[in-house]
Amino acid sequence: MVVSSEKDLAGLRRVGRVCALTLRTMAAHLEPGMTTAELDQIGARVLQDHGARSAPILAYQFPGWTCISINDEAAHGIPGPRAIQPGDLVNIDVSAELEGYWADMGASFVVPPAGPRQLRLLEAAQRAHAAAAAEARAGRRFSAIGRAVEAVARQTGFRILRDLGSHGVGRHIHEEPHFIPAYVDGNDQRRFSEGMVITIEPFLSTRASRTRTSPDGWTLRTVDGSLVAQFEHTYVITRGAPIPVTVLDPPERA
Repeated sequence: MVVSSEKDLAGLRRVGRVCALTLRTMAAHLEPGMTTAELDQIGARVLQDHGARSAPILAYQFPGWTCISINDEAAHGIPGPRAIQPGDLVNIDVSAELEGYWADMGASFVVPPAGPRQLRLLEAAQRAHAAAAAEARAGRRFSAIGRAVEAVARQTGFRILRDLGSHGVGRHIHEEPHFIPAYVDGNDQRRFSEGMVITIEPFLSTRASRTRTSPDGWTLRTVDGSLVAQFEHTYVITRGAPIPVTVLDPPERA
């Protein structure tokens, strides 16, 4: 999607705020012993209370309102009877549709007690996301965000999951551009354009650079059991800093 009016921006901000509120509420209730299905139902209630529809259900008939991935699960974890344990690294991914607009966000959390490696991975993933967002400006090549993520990965000693990337969003959960790599692809000459709506969501791993699909047909796991962390927001590209819409208190438009 390309934002062409203030109405578009307002619509994206409305659905983005619902996503942010849903994720914050789920994170506040995250605790050992609860099942991922129970956590998902907390998110479902927030979405329903605000008139929003789950994007993965609406677009793909996904068997859950949100995606909840644990430890070596990188993405698309199905909510179910699995009990969350102390020390688990949990990623919550919330995407929704409201009044024709779609937004997507995610964040990773450690259920106490957190180990030093988990905390380093979380901090690195947050840095990677922030560094990538700082480079996402109209006129720059997509590779600018990959270069920023690569720099953080080198500095922190973690790996980039190369088969997962950012994507367009706004009128559907996955739109053109369908894959924006979190690494530098010398053959990719595409550039960001003003008004483009995208996610920014680099995935960092302790060792792996690839995932595999689990037998359930949805859950993506690292090939070697490595831990994964990811932070994601939906942004509108401008000539300056991109506008995040998946936040509770959006900044003024530059």
